Amino acid sequence: MHGSINLREVRALGLKPEDLLDFSASISPIGPPEGVWEAMRSIDLSAYPDPDCLELREAICRHLSTSSRELTMDRVLVGNGSTEVFHLLTRVYLSNNGTALLMTPTYGEYDGACRLAGAQILNLEADLSGDFRWNITAAANLIGAKKPELIIVCNPNNPTGVYLSRAEVETLADAAKDTGSLLVVDEAYLSFVEEPWDSLALLDRPEVMLVRSMTKDYAQTALRLGYALASEDVVSRLREYQPDWSVNSLAQKAGVSALEDAGYLPRARKAVFDAKDYLAKELIALGLEIPHSEANFILVKIGDAAKWRSMLLAKGMVVRDCTSFGLPQYIRLGVRTMADCQRLAAAMAEVAQTALAD
Repeated sequence: MHGSINLREVRALGLKPEDLLDFSASISPIGPPEGVWEAMRSIDLSAYPDPDCLELREAICRHLSTSSRELTMDRVLVGNGSTEVFHLLTRVYLSNNGTALLMTPTYGEYDGACRLAGAQILNLEADLSGDFRWNITAAANLIGAKKPELIIVCNPNNPTGVYLSRAEVETLADAAKDTGSLLVVDEAYLSFVEEPWDSLALLDRPEVMLVRSMTKDYAQTALRLGYALASEDVVSRLREYQPDWSVNSLAQKAGVSALEDAGYLPRARKAVFDAKDYLAKELIALGLEIPHSEANFILVKIGDAAKWRSMLLAKGMVVRDCTSFGLPQYIRLGVRTMADCQRLAAAMAEVAQTALAD
């Protein structure tokens, strides 16, 4: 189960998608960069996409390189959404009865990709009764004992919003180095962390891969676009398994255009921070429990996630029931525009009053 509007469910309820506000997905709230549509119109739909995504990889390198650190194209893999990257990873590293360590609760596609590859899966669960953080020392010890081929951690994590420090991630990387494992850090929500640390320095370590989502950064969910940064060897191995033309020309051109808009992400970040602060205060005022989140979504403890989701859907608000994460008492709210968050806060107040009456 993923976020976003379920068209079949909406039709069954007699609702129209255009009448709903979707808080179940966590993407930039300000819409795609203005130049994206014009850029896509330049594409010849009768021509095949560039299977190597050269222009986009060049743009990613320009976007991330600095005077002290130059990123080269052979260290960049572009995927049909970051999800494709995870399916490639599991095929390459786990298909011979390999083992993966997942830091849970987290994005369900990691588990799904591992199962499709026939892998053995180890789960290190966070403290679900406290702050949702993991015991990093225990994780390092587990890596040393089990020697998994892959270690996957979402940072900041989906759905909890927990953001690991540089020291914590380096502890995992040290353990991965000692066992010959690959540590994969999914940074899909990194752009919406208020004070992020520079994870690109981790690319000096061949045992580390970073995965990022342009889908979420630039509100291009329909196009599916993500990329991975890793050693030349890791990128080369994954490219051997990637189908030609998996990233279409429209997505490639949109990605290049988005990266050229230097002012976009600062605007998107400000919109997220302002609306998130407002929404958190409103929900706390309702007496709802909100664990600290560093991402562009808020986890809310409401008791019966399925019931609240259904009641909010009837009011035109789509939220994420976190039961599939193993958190049936929580819903996840993606941060939208301030006006949308004001409407959600009002709907949450009405549902809270109804729930108390029951």
